[in-house]
Amino acid sequence: MAPARVVGAVVVGLLVLAGLFILSIAIGANNMPLDSVWRGLTANSTERDTLPEAIIVWQLRMPRTLLAIAAGAALAVAGVVMQALTRNPLAEPGLLGVNSGAAFAVVCATLFLGITDASRYVWFAFAGAAAVACLVYVVSVRRMTRSDRVHLVLVGAAISAALSSCTGVLTMSHTDVFNSYRFWVIGSTADRGYDVLMPLLPLFLTGFVLAFAAGPTLNAMALGDEQAQALGVRLAAARSVSLLAITLLCGATTAACGPISFVGLAIPHMLRLLVGVDQRRLLVFSLLTGPSFLLGADIIGRVAAAGELEVGIVTAFLGAPVLIAILLRKVR
Repeated sequence: MAPARVVGAVVVGLLVLAGLFILSIAIGANNMPLDSVWRGLTANSTERDTLPEAIIVWQLRMPRTLLAIAAGAALAVAGVVMQALTRNPLAEPGLLGVNSGAAFAVVCATLFLGITDASRYVWFAFAGAAAVACLVYVVSVRRMTRSDRVHLVLVGAAISAALSSCTGVLTMSHTDVFNSYRFWVIGSTADRGYDVLMPLLPLFLTGFVLAFAAGPTLNAMALGDEQAQALGVRLAAARSVSLLAITLLCGATTAACGPISFVGLAIPHMLRLLVGVDQRRLLVFSLLTGPSFLLGADIIGRVAAAGELEVGIVTAFLGAPVLIAILLRKVR
């Protein structure tokens, strides 16, 4: 892909993301015309507490929109890193046990501590996601041979299955816990304020920095372990950086929004068809495509039904057919 075409694609991606950003601010329970959106966005600090348009924009829809952008970018970037690390096109961040670890931690926080507020259980969710990801890595590191990628996936799947069973037992045994948990586990950006997004922002930023730092080594590792070592890549350090980036990005996203499927799985496949297999280029475009996909799904969820569909449901509806179409195209 020529440099001029890369720049053009980035510009188009930015324009699409900007358009979806405006739509996300304008569309809701009560749609706002564009002039009202503009008045709300340009309101000063005093007007943000008094002007109705500014209150809707800055206190209700802006945190939801920013969270969707951060979560979409995080899941897409983590998906690129995970598939490159495992050399498995069907790999997605949940294979590290991030989702199951966060879910188990949320259920325990609700059951034993009575925590049901998103701004409070978000740290329990992140701690559970990080702990399980570290456990998967520690168990897998003993087998860092040619089969380490398969071993990593198998360990992650086994621990995820065990934790999912424990979560199911706890939720089925306590109805009040299940009623709280079932809203989180669907995956949603609604009713999340700055108190959820801002504390997690350093984790998102650190994860992005680590993922982009791992980009060149991911290209080398795609050639195989022997070739990567011949090129001077220290495999243990490269894997550790990649896994830490995945843990931070997916842990923060799952903690804030709950499990959201298909973004980390489908976006890398879509991008490979458009921009090739260079991991550095995939990482750059995933920063644009992931937020656009999740914002679009969130907007569709607001208008698709009389009430509102959670974004996790919409991404499953959108992502599954897209992924099937891509796979069928590859087969042909």
